[in-house]
Parts: sequence; C-alpha cells; structure tokens
Amino acid sequence: MYKHILVPVLFGDDRDAEGAINVATHLADDGTRITLLHVIEQIPSYAQAFLPDEILVDRRKEIEAELGLMASKMPNGVAAVALGHPSRAILDWVSAHDVDCVVIASHQPGMQDLLLGSTAAKVVRHANCAVHVLR
Repeated sequence: MYKHILVPVLFGDDRDAEGAINVATHLADDGTRITLLHVIEQIPSYAQAFLPDEILVDRRKEIEAELGLMASKMPNGVAAVALGHPSRAILDWVSAHDVDCVVIASHQPGMQDLLLGSTAAKVVRHANCAVHVLR
C-alpha cells in the first residue's frame, strides 16, 4: 500500500510509540520502508553554554542506539534522528525523503493545544501525504 512510512518517536510514558510502530507494520507491504524518526529539540544557545559538549553527544548516541534497536525488530526498518522543532522537522523529513504515510501518536488534547496546537495536529494540517493519528 505504502512505499515509505514515517513513524515519529518521542520517548516517554505518555507516548504510544509501540502502537504507532504496530500500525505502521500492518500498513506496510513486503518492500515498504519504515523510518523511525526522533527529533531532538535544539537547546537555546544561552542554556547550551552551561552544558558540557559530551552530554549532548552522548544523549544523541543513546537515542540513535535505542531507535536502531527498535528499527532492527521490523522488516525494512530504519532509524533516523533530526534536530529542530518537532512538527517542522517531521514535515521537512516527509518532503525530503519521499514519505507517503506518517503514523504518529498523539496525546489527549488539552487547553494548551487549543492555543498552540500539538505536533500531531500540525503534521496533519501541513503534510503532503497520508497521516494516521493514534490516541
């Protein structure tokens, strides 16, 4: 059905990465590539100046290793890490890598989402491909 499915992964108890991966696996055909993408939000330069450089490098390596392990458990799974604002980085990744489906987990919306919008809502509004949202 799809050739390239993107699954944004946010590590945390309130996010359903496993559910999104299961949905992506069910939507995939034999040759479908599934990319697990984690977006690391950039730390403002005034705050980054107080952090040792190795902390950021080590954390990225930990994320890459965890994503790699998750991707290795599925056929044609690939892991990727991007830097930036989550919704913008996901949309840029979709455009740059010929993604034809995004499977994204969403949290239960609250008042802050009425004013700012969640990452999933922004991806749904602006993606140039199919988007499946899990709650």
